[in-house]
Amino acid sequence: MEPNRQRVFSRTKRKSDLIAILRKSWYHLRLSVRHPARVPTWDAIVLTAASPEQARLYDWQLKRAKRMDRIAPSTITLAVPDPDGQRIGSGAATLNAIHALAQYMDQAINGGSCGDNVVSLMGKKHILLLHAGGDSKRVPWANPMGKVFLPLPFLAADNPDGPVPLLFDHILAIASCARQAFKNEGKNSGKSLVSVLFYFKIGGIFTMTGDVLPCFDASSTLILSPDASTIITVPITLDIASNHGVIVASKTEILEESYTVSLVDNLLQKPSVDELVKNQAILDDGRALLDTGIIAMSLYEDLVAAWVPRKHEWLRHRPLGEALVGKLGKQRMFSYCAYDLLFLHFGTSSEVLDHLNASDSALVGRRHLCSIPATTVSDIAASAVVLSCKIDDGVSIGEDSLIYDSNISGGIQIGSLSIVVGLHVPKDSDNKVDSLVKFMLPDRHCLWEVPLVGRTETVIVFCGIHDNPKNPLTKDGTFCGKPWDQVMHDLGIEENDLWSPSDSQDKCLWNAKLFPILSYFEMLSMAMWLMGLSDGRNQYFISLWRKSPRVSFDELHRSIDFSKMCTGSSIHQADLAAGIAKACVNYGMLGRNLSQLCEEILENEISGVEICKDFLALCPKFIDKNSKILPKSRAYQVQVDLLRACGEETKACHSEHKVWAAVADETASAVRYGFGEQLLESSGSKSTKAFGNNNHVGSMGQLFCPKTIKVELPVRVDFVGGWSDTPPWSLERAGCVLNMAVSLEGSRPIGTVLETTNSSGVLITDDSGNELHIKELTSITPPFDENDPFRLVKSALLVTGIIRENILVSNGLKIRTWANVPRGSGLGTSSILAAAVVKGLLQIISGDDSNENVARLVLVLEQLMGTGGGWQDQIGGLYPGIKFTTSYPGIPLRLQVFPLVPSPQLILELQQRLLVVFTGQVRLAHQVLQKVVLRYLQRDNLLISSIKRLSELAKIGREALMNCDVNKLGEIMSEAWRLHQELDPYCSNEYVDKLFAFADPYCSGYKLVGADLEGFLVPSSPIAGGRVLQHWFHSDEGRADTKVLFGSVVAWLHL
Repeated sequence: MEPNRQRVFSRTKRKSDLIAILRKSWYHLRLSVRHPARVPTWDAIVLTAASPEQARLYDWQLKRAKRMDRIAPSTITLAVPDPDGQRIGSGAATLNAIHALAQYMDQAINGGSCGDNVVSLMGKKHILLLHAGGDSKRVPWANPMGKVFLPLPFLAADNPDGPVPLLFDHILAIASCARQAFKNEGKNSGKSLVSVLFYFKIGGIFTMTGDVLPCFDASSTLILSPDASTIITVPITLDIASNHGVIVASKTEILEESYTVSLVDNLLQKPSVDELVKNQAILDDGRALLDTGIIAMSLYEDLVAAWVPRKHEWLRHRPLGEALVGKLGKQRMFSYCAYDLLFLHFGTSSEVLDHLNASDSALVGRRHLCSIPATTVSDIAASAVVLSCKIDDGVSIGEDSLIYDSNISGGIQIGSLSIVVGLHVPKDSDNKVDSLVKFMLPDRHCLWEVPLVGRTETVIVFCGIHDNPKNPLTKDGTFCGKPWDQVMHDLGIEENDLWSPSDSQDKCLWNAKLFPILSYFEMLSMAMWLMGLSDGRNQYFISLWRKSPRVSFDELHRSIDFSKMCTGSSIHQADLAAGIAKACVNYGMLGRNLSQLCEEILENEISGVEICKDFLALCPKFIDKNSKILPKSRAYQVQVDLLRACGEETKACHSEHKVWAAVADETASAVRYGFGEQLLESSGSKSTKAFGNNNHVGSMGQLFCPKTIKVELPVRVDFVGGWSDTPPWSLERAGCVLNMAVSLEGSRPIGTVLETTNSSGVLITDDSGNELHIKELTSITPPFDENDPFRLVKSALLVTGIIRENILVSNGLKIRTWANVPRGSGLGTSSILAAAVVKGLLQIISGDDSNENVARLVLVLEQLMGTGGGWQDQIGGLYPGIKFTTSYPGIPLRLQVFPLVPSPQLILELQQRLLVVFTGQVRLAHQVLQKVVLRYLQRDNLLISSIKRLSELAKIGREALMNCDVNKLGEIMSEAWRLHQELDPYCSNEYVDKLFAFADPYCSGYKLVGADLEGFLVPSSPIAGGRVLQHWFHSDEGRADTKVLFGSVVAWLHL
C-alpha cells in the first residue's frame, strides 16, 4: 500500500471506546497502587499551583487520593505554588516544580546539603507533572476547588459506595498506563512511551495539563533516542485547532496503524486558518495536529521551543533564552500522533456539561452518594447529575444540570443545564422567606458558595454558563447571558458601582464587584435580583446592594478559606455516608459496602467514631431480626468492619473466626438441610438408616467383603468463569464456568485406590511416601493443621458420613492416593484428588457416587480443609471433555453441566494454536481465595462486578467455541486475566508478566489456567507463535523449569 493512502486510512480510524479505555486505565491504576513492585507506579506526582493557599488545597486533595488508593503510599506528592504569588507561566512553573522536587529529595537524602547524588537520583525517577495552577476563569465555579479536581462521575457506578470520581482521578488512571511504558530500566534506556517531556537515561517526566482528559491507550511502546522528547498530538478539525496549540510535524515519519512519529518542525498557538496554511500545518485530510494538553501550551514559548530549531531565534530574546538554546538546542523533539485519542477538554462550563450529557448513559453516574426524596415530593429530572448531595422535599432540578457537594432545603428551584456547587441552604425555620419558593436559578446558570478568610459568613456567587469572565465590557462582555449595558439598565446601577475609575485593568466580569456578603437568605434574594428574576429597579435591593461589602471573582480567588472549605466538605461527605449506612442497617439487607462508607464517616474527626459505635450497637438486634434471610457470614463481616472502624482491632480479629466458620456452615448446607450440623455430631447419634434415606451413604455390613475401587481422573483447564463457582458467591448468586478435562502424557494423572481390609482402622499412603494408620476414626475432627498431609482424606471420611455413621464397624480401609501433577499447577489438582477419594469412598459403601453429589461434597470438604474453593475443579475432572457448567443457589446447590462436543474443525484449530505451559512458579490458591472472599463479604462492588463479568464471559466463550472462533476465545481469556488481577494483584509475578508481554504480539489471548501461579494457557495466533514461545523458554529471561505441557488437543483432550 502506498504510504499516502495508508496515512489517510489511519487518520480516519474510529476513536477508541471511551468506556473500554477508562476501564483499562483504572485497572492499571488500581494494580499499580496495590502492587507497585509488579506494576510500576510514579515515584513522584507534582502539581503546580497558582498560590500557596491553592497549593495547600492541592496537598489536601493529594492526601485524599492516597487515602482512597488513587496514589501509592510510596509515591512522593508535592503541590508547588508559583513563587511570591506571581504568575510565571507553565514553562517557568515546570522548572520551579522540578527545582522544588529536587530540593525535597535533597532534604530527604542529604539533609539539604545539595549533594551531587540528587542529580543522579532525579535522573532515575519517574515523575508525573500536572499543570493545575490558574484562575479557571472560564469554569469559575471550579475556581475554589481547582479545575483539575472538578467532579467527573465517569464509571461512578463501578464503585457506588466510593467517593465521587474527579477529573484528577481519571487523569491519574490515564497516566498510570503511560507509566507502564518506562520499562527495561537499565537495559534499553532508549525506550520510552509517549509524551515524555524530559527523558533521563532511565527515568523521565510525564507532563499533562489539568483541564484535559486525553483518553487513549497509553500502554504502547515508542522507541526514541535517549535524549529525545515527545509531544502527543491528535488530528483535529481546524475550528477546534484554532482555539488550541498546533504542532507542525516533519514530513519524514514513522507510520504505524494507530500512531505516527515525526520530528517537530514548528509550534503554533491558537493559529488562524491563514497561519495554518502558511506554516504547512494542515494535513492531507484537511485537519491539523492538535496539542492534546499533555504538555502545557505556554510551555512552548520557552522550554519546548529550545528543541525546535525554527524557534531558536525567537527564544534567544526571551529571559534565559540563550541558556535554554545552549543546553537543550541540540536535542530533538518528536510528535507522537495518536489517531485513536479522544480529546476531552474541560475549558468551559458548557464543555463540562457536554461531556456529562452527551456521553453514553453507562459511562456517567447520575446519582452518587446522595440523599434524594421520593418523586412524589420533589421534581428532579432523570438526566440531572446529582453527586454528594442531600436534597430535601420540595426541590426542583431541571434537565442536564449538575448539582455537587450541596445540601439543599425545600423551596429551591434549579433550571436546566445549570451547575450548583457547594451550596448549603439552611432550613427556613424562622420563616424569613414568605414564599413557598425561596430561590430560583434560571436555565443555563451556575452558582456556588464559598467560605472567606477572616469571615464567619460565606458568599454566594453566580453567572451565566456561557459568560466569559475575561471578555471586556466593550467587547462582548456579558453577565447572566446579557450584555453589560442591558444589565446595568435593568438593575438601575452604574459602571462606577462595579469598577473603580482608577483601575487600569480592562473592565470585565472577572473584576466586577458584584457579589454582596449578607445574611444567607438576603444573599439568595439579592442573587435573584441580580439575575433579573425580581423587580429590576427595586430601590430596596439597589440600596442594600450598594451599602453591602461586595467581592469580585478576582478578589474571591484571593480570599477563599481553603481550610474551612476542605473541613466542611469532609464533614458533609461523612454525614452523607452516615445517612446511607444508617438506612442500610435500619431498612436494608446490608447490601452496601459498610467498610468503605465507614472510611468516609471517619473523616468527620469530631463524631465519626461515635457514629460507627452507634451502628455497631445496632448489629445484634439487626442480625436477630433478619436471621432467617441474612447470611451469617455477611452479618459477622459487618461486625468485623464496624469493630475496625471503632478501633477495636482485637475484637475484630476474634470475630473473623466467626466469619469463616459461617462460610463453612453455609457451604455444608449446600448439600442439604442440616448437613453442617450432622458433620460435627458424634458417631451413632442418629441411625444409619435415617442418614441413608438421603441417598448419601450405604452400609458395608458386618461381614468382611473384599472390595477394591480404583478412580482415576484428568486435570482441568479453566477457560473462563472461575470465581463465580466459589462460596459464598455460588451460594447466593448464579455461577457459570467454561472449562475442559485434559490428560497429561496420555493418561489421567490423579487417582486413588481403596481396598477393604478385615482389620479395623484406616491406612492412608500417598505418592510422597507419607503413611498414616488411624485406629480410632472418631479422633478425626476439624479443624485440621494446614501442614497435615492427610487432611484431604480425613475430610473425605467426614463428608461421606463414614465416620459419623460408624460404617467401618469391623472392617478397615487402605487408601492410596497420587497426583502426577506439579503442586500449585493451577490445574485443579487438590479438588480433583478430593473428588476421586470421595467418589471411591461412596462406591465402597454403595452410596450416591453421582458426579453432582460428589461435586457438592467436595465443596464442603474444602471448607473443612480450610482451603475454601468452589465447584469448578471437581466438575472439570469428573465430567469429560469441554463443558459449560452453571450453578443455581439453593438447598441443595443445583449444578447443570452442558457438554460441548468439539467439531473436527475446532479440534484442528486448538491443536494448531493452543498451548498449556508449566512456568515452574509456585503460589497456593487459598491465599488468594481468602482475600477475594473477604472482599465479597464486604460487598466490594468492584469485585462483584468483576465476577459478574467473568460469569458473562463464560457464556460468550461457550458461543465462541461452538462457532469455532478461537480468536474470540483468546480475547475472552485476556479480559478474564485482567479481571483476575482486579480481584487480586498478587495472582501473578514479574516472571509471568514478562512471559505474557513477550507472547502478546503472537497471541490472541492468554491467562493462568486457574487461581494458582504455575500454569497458563496461550491460544497462539499463528502456528509459529508456539515456536516463538519455545525461544523464550531458552532465552535469558526464560527458566529451565518452564516447559510446554501439551500443545495438541488430540493428545490430551479427555473426551
